[in-house]
Amino acid sequence: MKKRKKAEAESIIGSLSKQSKPALAVAFACVVAFMGIGLVDPILQSIAKSLHATAAQTSLLFTSYMLVTGVVMLFTGFISSRIGAKKTLLIGLVVIILFSFLGGLSGSVGALIGFRAGWGLGNALFIATALSTIIGVSTGGSEKAVIMYEAAMGMGMSVGPLIGGILGSFSWRGPFFGVAFLMLVAFVLVWFLLDPIAKPKKKAGVWEALKALEHGGLKITGLTALCYNFGFFTVLAYSPFLLRHFNALEVGFSFFGWGILLAVSSVFLAPKFEKTYGTTKMLLFSLLGFAVVLGVMGIFTEYPVVIMFGIMISGFFQGISNTLLTTTVMEVAPVERSIASAAYSFVRFTGGAIAPYLAGKIAEWFSPHITFYFAGVTVAVGSAILYSGRSYLQKIYLK
Repeated sequence: MKKRKKAEAESIIGSLSKQSKPALAVAFACVVAFMGIGLVDPILQSIAKSLHATAAQTSLLFTSYMLVTGVVMLFTGFISSRIGAKKTLLIGLVVIILFSFLGGLSGSVGALIGFRAGWGLGNALFIATALSTIIGVSTGGSEKAVIMYEAAMGMGMSVGPLIGGILGSFSWRGPFFGVAFLMLVAFVLVWFLLDPIAKPKKKAGVWEALKALEHGGLKITGLTALCYNFGFFTVLAYSPFLLRHFNALEVGFSFFGWGILLAVSSVFLAPKFEKTYGTTKMLLFSLLGFAVVLGVMGIFTEYPVVIMFGIMISGFFQGISNTLLTTTVMEVAPVERSIASAAYSFVRFTGGAIAPYLAGKIAEWFSPHITFYFAGVTVAVGSAILYSGRSYLQKIYLK
């Protein structure tokens, strides 16, 4: 049994190590891009204190970032089909470099929220195009490409809070300048290693990504992801405020542990569980498991240590959900992968945009307990949506 597990792990690692240089270059850029999501977790309290902002106001750093990312995602297919995938990636990287640097110079929480929105613009151009690019230039088929993409996401989300904690221990501005530098490295790698990718023969329409959501399978998956991401970003954006007496570095290590579990479960466990139990069953398991973790965090909001372990354990369920949802979208949609990625990302990032601000406001209106209960119920609703629409998915792809 142990030998089989070791062989499976080595197989996955081997397939990643044999990928083409262009695919690895884009994957590295993805790592840095996803670092930007969790980078501010350890410094949320420092930003709130330094810029005299409330928890709800500070959480708008996530909301502005995710909302702009989600909306712009709708048009990334339209843009990349006209100027090419490589140019779209490079423009996205330049925009991220610019606004992350400006974020480090911010003098007010309002300015910082605005610069994070600009960062989200670049993020949208890059992330939606990156997934379809990796699938196009990688070896071994779409499933392995998605695993590499999810590995990059997991690594970025795990390393991001750690780097944020280390640099944030000196100043909350440090992480913003750090991302700008790393994105500059990513820009150079993509520029030199990724050859121009042929434009699709059929150019995407302005509203093609939105129209793609009319497809039953993509709609069900997107709505499930919207509900799931509400819980995901409640953990990411609100729970740091409950880690009382933790400094930036300690918060960073807490989310580093979360990211490690997320990466391991998404890369190694999700593919194995999917083959053994089927995609639908494993998605339902991971979503309901995550909902239970949120409920437990809601019960013990006064205990920072419990919240810390809740954050880490949630990474296990989130990693499985991330991989299986992304794989499903890439296989189930009857449209170009770039369009499917854009449509799906629009819906899921909308959930990510709503959660941070609403989580803080619910805590102000009622209590932190209700914040996590609400998030848990929302994730459970996502599992119910998935179950109710399983027929759309079973006919095309899922077991």
